Amino acid sequence: MIDFESSETPQDGTLLAYAQLVRLPAVFTALADVAMGFLVVQTAWEASDGIVLAALAVASVLLYAAGMVFNDVFDYAFDAGHRPDRPLASGRISRSAARRFGGQLLIAGTAAGWVTAALVGNLWPGVVATALAGCVMGYDGLLKQTPLGPPAMGACRMLNVLLGMSVVGVDAWGTAHWLVAGGIGTYITGVTWFARTEARESRRLQLALAIAVMMAGIGLLAWFPRTTDHLVPLLQREPHRWNTLMIVLGLLIAWRCSRAVVEPVPWRVQMAVRQCILSLVILDAAVCFAVWGVVWAVMILLLLVPVTVLGRWVYVT
Repeated sequence: MIDFESSETPQDGTLLAYAQLVRLPAVFTALADVAMGFLVVQTAWEASDGIVLAALAVASVLLYAAGMVFNDVFDYAFDAGHRPDRPLASGRISRSAARRFGGQLLIAGTAAGWVTAALVGNLWPGVVATALAGCVMGYDGLLKQTPLGPPAMGACRMLNVLLGMSVVGVDAWGTAHWLVAGGIGTYITGVTWFARTEARESRRLQLALAIAVMMAGIGLLAWFPRTTDHLVPLLQREPHRWNTLMIVLGLLIAWRCSRAVVEPVPWRVQMAVRQCILSLVILDAAVCFAVWGVVWAVMILLLLVPVTVLGRWVYVT
């Protein structure tokens, strides 16, 4: 539990500080990922699906929040010098309180994955949640500052999508499912690489290559309808509409990022990263539209509301 009465620091444990610590607006992007993964493997909606999706959402949100907490725990020295307004660097939350909180989130998120496993009658939600917890700690504690950092973060997002898909068991996953999860993972690999030096002036070549990786991820998403018949009738009749949608989304993301390539100063890079994270929800919604139609796509898009509103007070990256 959050220790609101801790005396470790004068302001330890304010709600705003904890909201900033877990990057509260971005938590809803994790929710979009796991919900999309769940919907992609469903062929019909049953009464019990709401409970299962809720359990998956709890697991995803808690594990994402744990990752954000440990990100700041491990980045304390860097943030103290470059981002002193962060909750730990500013002393609003102590490192010991953050470690306890992050550990509680990690355990609770993994437990929620195993609860989901019990609900659906197979082990895979628990297995994937455990793997996601390990990937989160591997990224934050070991890999973030290495060349493997961006793909490790991409793997975390890919596992989050697979967490949603895990309710049907691994044997039911086909090429389309791997393309969707891999596309999201590849896209986030590019976003993470793009954001790697967002606190200082970035190198143009790095930013340009990162955009290329993002576009490769969108390319995988663009390909997935070719590998499945589980599509809305409109896209079965007119597949070019899906290609057009993916091209437009890709161009918009690339255009927003290109301004940071031209002028690679921190505020432009950070603004581009924020737009890329918001665009992740749109990509999730697009996949949901392909397999379920407008209603579920709109439901996913509505997650942009808390992301945008909360983003006025709490940073996303």
